[in-house]
Amino acid sequence: MTKFDWHSAELSRETALNKDYKTTQNVRRFLRTQCGDDFKLDRPFIKWIKDGNPKTLGDIADAWTNRRL
Repeated sequence: MTKFDWHSAELSRETALNKDYKTTQNVRRFLRTQCGDDFKLDRPFIKWIKDGNPKTLGDIADAWTNRRL
């Protein structure tokens, strides 16, 4: 099985995180398009992202946006 390339793959809200997930510049660019230019990651949020529960990039974008409300 080929590893998912988080650095250059085309990303969407449906892209599922896997055990090889990396918060690359590609991921950050995608999340900025979803969340706005104020998007930033902090340690508690990264810990939530990597907690082992199934998530998509859409889930991450929605959770970040909801934290800001």
